[in-house]
Amino acid sequence: MQSKNQCQTISSREMRALEVNAEYFNISLLQLMELAGRNVAQEGMARFSKGSKVVIFCGIGGNGGDGFVAARHMLAAGFEVFVILVGRRRNISHEATLKNYQAFQAFQGNILEVTDSAGIPQIKADIVIDALLGTGAKGKLKTPFAQVVDAINGMDGFKIAIDVPTGIDADTGAVMGTAVEADLTVTFHRVKAGLEKAKTYVGDLVVTPIGLPCALEHFAGPGDVLLATKQRSPVAHKGDFGRLLIIGGSEVYSGAPVLASLAATRTGVDIVYLAAPEKVACEVSAMSADLITLKLEGSNLNRSNMETIRPFLSIVDAVVMGPGMGVAPETQEFVRVCVAEVEMAGKPLMIDADGLKAFAKFQRPLSVPLVLSPHANEYAVLTGESLPEEQAERVVMVHKTAKRLNATLIVKGSIDLICNSARFKLNFTGNPGMTVGGTGDVLSGIVGGLLAQQIDPFEAAVVGAFINGAAGDFVAGALGYHMVATDIIDWIPQLFEDPMSHQRVRLPEE
Repeated sequence: MQSKNQCQTISSREMRALEVNAEYFNISLLQLMELAGRNVAQEGMARFSKGSKVVIFCGIGGNGGDGFVAARHMLAAGFEVFVILVGRRRNISHEATLKNYQAFQAFQGNILEVTDSAGIPQIKADIVIDALLGTGAKGKLKTPFAQVVDAINGMDGFKIAIDVPTGIDADTGAVMGTAVEADLTVTFHRVKAGLEKAKTYVGDLVVTPIGLPCALEHFAGPGDVLLATKQRSPVAHKGDFGRLLIIGGSEVYSGAPVLASLAATRTGVDIVYLAAPEKVACEVSAMSADLITLKLEGSNLNRSNMETIRPFLSIVDAVVMGPGMGVAPETQEFVRVCVAEVEMAGKPLMIDADGLKAFAKFQRPLSVPLVLSPHANEYAVLTGESLPEEQAERVVMVHKTAKRLNATLIVKGSIDLICNSARFKLNFTGNPGMTVGGTGDVLSGIVGGLLAQQIDPFEAAVVGAFINGAAGDFVAGALGYHMVATDIIDWIPQLFEDPMSHQRVRLPEE
């Protein structure tokens, strides 16, 4: 029987992120592969008796690894197993796949390498298993995969596809030139969206668990960072990776918008504009050559500043509002006007810190993506409700707020809660040393930088929370709890380049 979770679809990119996060939470890819391959073998063994002949077509990636596991289990059960590796053994770079190739080879060396269409053997078998390409395959099948697929379709045996029939786009169901016509598809954890649109090729569909707890889908991790990482073309131009406008600062608080801006520059965004009262902006210009400042008249942000800001709304890709802007009456009026102008310009908006206090007075759903990042006290100001201690109750409450405002919320705490109207995630990175001032501004900068790169608001919020906390953990590992917010900024690039490196940090004893 399929569980409710198994009946829901999942995209290939979401599944890849989930597998990476599983490894981060100490569920190895080798474990997942073992369960996946064993489940495939059991489906075959339930339909055919001992001694039946099985041919398994394996690629050199993770799908092929599942095939090697299935081969080992069926061999152990007394089936006659023959494996065809489409590719060269020396090109297997997937660590878990290589281990399972070696495990099968050690007990039975019946493996044939095929590197071109001329080498495809003609084999008769009772069971034919497709373990060529998995959910990540995109584009028209290349030689020799297209020819191998045609050969599989020409065989008389019962055809089992692992996870998705080779040649079917796991997300769209489109046929990538040609595709395996399976009698049975054994997919893992949840149904891949494209399978429902390619039933002619899928055959019967079985969804089997591979040891991924449902709760894992609600945990932030390195896999989420991979979702938000954009590849850079060698011919990329300035501005291709976004322009961000940060609005903040006041006669009292000058450092907060600087921290947000410097953090944003480390996300990969191309250009960061900082709009701040003139005195603050001049101080920033003297402090950092990396920031472009818009010098606004007055000691605090006020309605007349929109004349300077408005032209930039047409050229930036996202806006962050709030760091250090204070709560002067003229500033709160500015927030109301500026939110309307940002909405009119159609730009994603993140509101943090003092901006939240002003927004609370006129709060409403916006027609543009909106991210809010309150801590517990700011959430109480925004909603008039105190957050419950119980995490499950928090999720329910914050979900209602997110739905009411059509926004993504990052509720900051010892465990961050990221929630929109449809999804939520919990982030466990961070440490008590991050109570120091400015860490929330760094978070705003990271999320804003990702929004400017056109990352989905919920995904940007999850990544922002994970990286901000993980960078703080790196600092704690090096300095103990004697950190300042600028220390955290220095670690942001490391985490975008290698998000899995966080699990190697040793934190000080509490």
